[in-house]
Amino acid sequence: MNALDRLADALGDRDEHPLVRVGGAVREIGFGHCRIRIATPLLRLGDRMRIEAAGRPIDGEVVRIDEEGVILKPFEGRIEAGLGAPAYRMAAAAPRPCEGWKDRVINALGQPIDGKGELPRGERAMPLDADPPPAMRRARVDQPLRTGVRAIDLFTPLCAAQRMGIFAGSGVGKTTLLSMLARCSGFDAVVVALVGERGREVREFLEGPILESRPRSVVVVATGDESPMMRRQAPKLAVAVAEYFRDRGQSVLLVLDSVTRFAHAAREVALAAGEPPVARGYPPSVFGDLPRLLERAGPGLEGGGSITGIFSVLIDGDDHNDPVADSIRGTLDGHIVLDRAIADQGRYPAINLLGSISRLADLVWTPQQRELVRTLKGMIARFEDSRDLRLMGGYHAGTDPELDQAVALIPKIYAALRQDPSEPESHDAFLDLANALRG
Repeated sequence: MNALDRLADALGDRDEHPLVRVGGAVREIGFGHCRIRIATPLLRLGDRMRIEAAGRPIDGEVVRIDEEGVILKPFEGRIEAGLGAPAYRMAAAAPRPCEGWKDRVINALGQPIDGKGELPRGERAMPLDADPPPAMRRARVDQPLRTGVRAIDLFTPLCAAQRMGIFAGSGVGKTTLLSMLARCSGFDAVVVALVGERGREVREFLEGPILESRPRSVVVVATGDESPMMRRQAPKLAVAVAEYFRDRGQSVLLVLDSVTRFAHAAREVALAAGEPPVARGYPPSVFGDLPRLLERAGPGLEGGGSITGIFSVLIDGDDHNDPVADSIRGTLDGHIVLDRAIADQGRYPAINLLGSISRLADLVWTPQQRELVRTLKGMIARFEDSRDLRLMGGYHAGTDPELDQAVALIPKIYAALRQDPSEPESHDAFLDLANALRG
């Protein structure tokens, strides 16, 4: 080992040498990324670097390392730096959440954007890429959770610490349903990540149905006009904040809208790092990032807190067999499908009752409720299968008693399941349905 190798080993421990800068210079600038010539043995994937540009510094993350240097993906969309600009490694990013973060709105870097001043710093730093709790030490999931949305509490009931996905195309009411779920009671903390959303929707979300939950909420925002690095980091920061409250024994609701835009951002970063696309343009690392992010939600250690995850999944082109949607569906504990045809009929939330499932529903239903839901789904299936027949005038009452019952009851059930965000929460979905049928 020569002197340079010994120096590299000595500088490898960042904590022991906080005043030593590991630096280099910008060698190449591309669209959304740049190459920096630097001593690569001193860097690791995920390290942060800062470019000293003429105007203001540009921060970014190392996404590739090779013999010629590193590829840096900035957190800003534009790289306003010239060739030869100096760059150096920064300390690892680790947010320090605390109770003072509640009722605050922050960006993907953990900086406040609500105009309420600086964020207080907690005593413990939370890693952005933490491992989920060990499988054999996790608590069991068995506590029913009332969402207040009649269609969900009836047909796809949830448990605390469950991870549920909302699968929908664009413009079908996905964000509206998420806002209705975000006002659930019974949680000590609510963490919301708005990833890739339209800028105007942020205030609508904050000042709409979630307004009542704001005092116990932390909202992380990365709008669609921000860089892929910001959209990729926002969900990780939100999960890290949720893990902080979970580790304090609190029951946390995590709402992430949307996981698909996180996958899109991860794809852009991976392609910039030189990864080859393998499935509809997605590199292999995306399908490793998704379960690693989603598995961090759920029950914590036995006797501790938990994270109930509600994840929206944007279906590209209304194709539910999209590789990202298929990978997410296999990781979560259930999925709620929003159907464009139902939305076109003006029925909101536009939940496809036959295509949605909660894998923990049997822990919530009583035997009588389970049998009732099974009967109702059978009636809905008969009603929908006979739609074309009825439209053509081929249905005649009295020839099929089961179909007669479905034709008489299903429209009333559909009407009972309609629910607007401005309506109060449902306290007993089965009782509400019974009252509607009696009426």
